[in-house]
Amino acid sequence: MQEKGRMGEIAPLSPARRQPPTVRLRRLAAELRRLREEAGLSQAEVSEKTDINLATLHRMETAKTKPQLRTLNALLDVYGATGSRRTALVKLQKEAKQRGWLHGFEADLPGQYSAYIGLEAEAQQAVNYESLFIPGLLQTEDYARAVIRGVRPTVTDDEAETRVAARLQRQALLEGDTPLRLWTILDQAALSRTVGSDTIMRDQLTHLVQQAKRPHITLQIIPFSAGAHSGMPGSFIVLKFGTDGPDVIHIDSMAGGLFLEKEADIQRYNHICEHLRAVALSPNDSAALIVSLREDR
Repeated sequence: MQEKGRMGEIAPLSPARRQPPTVRLRRLAAELRRLREEAGLSQAEVSEKTDINLATLHRMETAKTKPQLRTLNALLDVYGATGSRRTALVKLQKEAKQRGWLHGFEADLPGQYSAYIGLEAEAQQAVNYESLFIPGLLQTEDYARAVIRGVRPTVTDDEAETRVAARLQRQALLEGDTPLRLWTILDQAALSRTVGSDTIMRDQLTHLVQQAKRPHITLQIIPFSAGAHSGMPGSFIVLKFGTDGPDVIHIDSMAGGLFLEKEADIQRYNHICEHLRAVALSPNDSAALIVSLREDR
């Protein structure tokens, strides 16, 4: 059986037959939730204003069903979404079933979270391999500021501070009763490169050791002595959603962020993760190496 909403939305009642949400559909759902909250409306109020079935509205905001175009337009009218913002959401609706996505950088982060940040907030676990940077979730404020200015030398002071604030805000995912479980694997190069100053790096290395003691954070280092390894082509993050959907791979680049969702890609990157864990030092030996590198500065 199927349930038909007042505006004609049809959604399957059997979740076993539903395809897992794509990154685009997750993004669209998150944006619809955010627009409703910005408008100060409850789901019940939106249902009354648009004549959209309340259960259907809930499924759309949780990426369990794709809104029809006329339903999306009705919602955007109520939320007052216009211009490029509206165009982008209509484009997401049209492409919602496509897997894999290259998205560009967003200039204004406050209240306009990128696709990656939204997905990261929904994930239960993240496996993050970095070859050149300390992961954003484990960066100190001074390191974050120095690395943002180094990587993006043309940003203004305000833009840099906006990005620093967004990065620090993401770190709230590691707090609370059900924090994000983070498994980080770092090439030693990320620890040896001086970002900002020796003082900034000493503080950053101290912070890493402290964070690695937390039960939901695992930190491993691949030492230079390990030689060539499968992570050398570049960094990546595997976001894991448990029973809420398949893993998503995110790769950052100068062109923007690339999402991979095909099963073959997921298997390949999870296999790379296993290899990197095997060649990396144990968590205890990794902490000892970080302390040694800090003392050498």
